[in-house]
Amino acid sequence: MMGSMRSIWKGSIAFGLVNVPVKVYTATEDHDIRFHQVHAKDGGRIKYDRVCQVCGKSVQFSDIDKAYVSPDGEQVVLTDEDFAKLPAAEKHEIPVLEFVPSDQIDPVLFDKSYYLEPDSATPKAYQLLAATLERIDKTALVHFTLRQKTRLAALRVREGVLVLQTLLWPDEVRAVDFPSLEDAPTPRPQELKMAETLVESMSGDFDPGEYTDEYQIELQKLLDEAIASGTGKVESTAAEPAEQPDAEVVDLVAALQRSLEASGRREGESAAPKKKPAKKAAAKKAAPRKSASKSTASKSTARKGA
Repeated sequence: MMGSMRSIWKGSIAFGLVNVPVKVYTATEDHDIRFHQVHAKDGGRIKYDRVCQVCGKSVQFSDIDKAYVSPDGEQVVLTDEDFAKLPAAEKHEIPVLEFVPSDQIDPVLFDKSYYLEPDSATPKAYQLLAATLERIDKTALVHFTLRQKTRLAALRVREGVLVLQTLLWPDEVRAVDFPSLEDAPTPRPQELKMAETLVESMSGDFDPGEYTDEYQIELQKLLDEAIASGTGKVESTAAEPAEQPDAEVVDLVAALQRSLEASGRREGESAAPKKKPAKKAAAKKAAPRKSASKSTASKSTARKGA
């Protein structure tokens, strides 16, 4: 599985007195199409120059240090040797701090994900930790230091592989205070009932393969057509008028009723199961009866990134 991937870190998980050697791999990648900046007049590529504001000369990256400026305007310059003296730079251990109920970790804290591969000829300790995490309804909290930065992280199992998900520190999550919500009216029972009916009509099992990044697909199509034309530019075409959104909804009940009608349901009707294509057919519980697939209307307006 890791043949085409390169490890970015090596160390070990400290599970009590048990040592679990591991290699760390980045678990995700960006599929967005890459661009570089060019001069609009002649297509020449734009290059950036690191210029010192004191001497006015270009500076090589190897000659650049980092500086911190205090709120009072005092500057402190740190070199690579200064950073190397910090304890975090020497840590190659992932200590398990404690096990906590998985539902107590707010998803807003999750940052980046990493796969962990056993780095031992006899990965028995790795398999023991993975099997233990699969059997309990808890998540292991660990410390993980990468690129001189220590993070709190969650350790779990995905398809038999240990996965490390770094967490943001609490002070990195912004507090929210929206005055517009203070005097917001409480939804009426009829509105709640119809909204729940709409949710039921749009419910199904989560299959990320059903969703695609339509923007990237259309962008690639645009680029391919430009390359095929031999001009290296996109041919101009008359833009279709954008569909005007509805005015601000005043009558929520009427809007919910229109949504239900668009999904083939009316208020008071039971949610009859809808059939999926044979290749995606899945067993469903008899009760409560739910839609086995998302409506066409819901899919066309709820495309997600794969």
